[in-house]
Amino acid sequence: MELLATIPWWAWILIVLALIAIIDISQKKRTIRHNFPIVGNLRYFLEKIGPELRQYIVANNREELPFNRSQRSWIYASAKKENNYQGFGTDQDQYAPGHVFIKPNMIPFALPENHVNKKAPDLVPCAKVMGEFNRRKRPFRPKSIVNISAMSYGSLSAKAVESLNKGAKLAGCYHNTGEGSLSKHHQHGSDIMFHFGTGYFGVRNTEGGFSMEKMVSLVKNNPQIRAIEVKLSQGAKPGKGGVLPASKITSEIAEIRGIPLNEDVISPAYHSAFSNIPELLSFIEDIAQHTGLPVGIKSAVGKMEMWEELSDLMIKTGKGPDFITIDGGEGGTGAAPPSFANNVSLPFVFGFAKVYQVFAQKELTDRIVFIGSGKLGFPYSSLMAFAMGADLIHVAREAMMSIGCIQAQVCHTNTCPAGIATQNKWLQSGVDPSLKSVRFYNYVKTLRKEILDITHASGYEHPCQMTMDDVDISMGDNNYTNALKQVYQYDKVPVAFTNNEVLASCKHLGGSNPTID
Repeated sequence: MELLATIPWWAWILIVLALIAIIDISQKKRTIRHNFPIVGNLRYFLEKIGPELRQYIVANNREELPFNRSQRSWIYASAKKENNYQGFGTDQDQYAPGHVFIKPNMIPFALPENHVNKKAPDLVPCAKVMGEFNRRKRPFRPKSIVNISAMSYGSLSAKAVESLNKGAKLAGCYHNTGEGSLSKHHQHGSDIMFHFGTGYFGVRNTEGGFSMEKMVSLVKNNPQIRAIEVKLSQGAKPGKGGVLPASKITSEIAEIRGIPLNEDVISPAYHSAFSNIPELLSFIEDIAQHTGLPVGIKSAVGKMEMWEELSDLMIKTGKGPDFITIDGGEGGTGAAPPSFANNVSLPFVFGFAKVYQVFAQKELTDRIVFIGSGKLGFPYSSLMAFAMGADLIHVAREAMMSIGCIQAQVCHTNTCPAGIATQNKWLQSGVDPSLKSVRFYNYVKTLRKEILDITHASGYEHPCQMTMDDVDISMGDNNYTNALKQVYQYDKVPVAFTNNEVLASCKHLGGSNPTID
């Protein structure tokens, strides 16, 4: 020991470096480390932290994907009630192909005295009632045009789900459960859209199939469930099932989902409850009859034959889904193989345009509430979706960012540094639902208010009145800009609308009144 104590500190450094060099030269898995001992390790370290370096040092405000720095900054500032304005003009290239222009009216819409939006500047209910056409026992008019998209407990942490649900109660919007079923973390006061996929979690029998008995019991015991969504596919990985490893299944998740505790659970790529469009329609009607709730479907978009078949069957039977959620291929909260995430299914604008046209041509749009999902959590993209025919907007990653997500893009590794997309107890401990819920509320309130502000600037009272002629897209050539109507070759069907006062007084209106500013 005395001999070791006499060795100078710099000699210890040399000894450590020599050991690293010996290990590097001895190993055969990594050629760079073998050929360039010690310094070769820097290559792997820099590769690991490369995304962070690009995000904070290298990339400019408009470079990053899926969400650039300017978009994230607007969400963060809105959530924290900080200054989300910008000075000295826009830093966007307005001549770039695909740039969106919303056309203002020469004379904006002026709110009459005692108008409901004088007292509540962000109150904007859905212009349609889910389940009204099909005479469901419990029709539902969402109080907010912006709502939380399908993200399950399991995909998100318990505290993240709790934060979103408490924030949804404050904002008066509904919270989609995602396919992990309804957990206690979803039950803090907001309206619920119950969502399930091929695994039938929460409404699953012992064989892994769908149980109507469990569905009826779930709805009966949870009156906050206002609508039911059947997931056919999602934008991140359409046509592909999922695997929940046994290592990630806690006793709480096993109980909530109705699955074994110590076995991998595989969600197949297809439903066992139906295998074609007529069976899907019967399945929807059966659930609606047993629960009394509006029932809809969620799907990414690719081939159009089955959409044609569904619309034809709706005309023939007089029945059909009460709402349709179109999930763009840019969707991303679900972990997915790059081949699926990058190249399978259409982005929102292309997919929605194709599906909406099918129902518009057959005069079915008044029977359906159309929901858009896929990077729509900004005023301009929301209004473009409304102009194309959407009635509601679902936000997912934008909602995550409002409660602290930093776009680390490690959602699939269970190591989310912000504690949002992980089951790690330590990482979750930094998420305070009492604070984060208010931040989500602030984000939704700001988004709705800016949507309304631009709607009024365009000469309308409600975004449902936006038309395909009210939004232009830069074409990047001698066509300069073209209206959505010209680009996508269809016209939106006008939505029946009186005024916001009528919508806000609807007996089927959901949501809870915001209690804070």
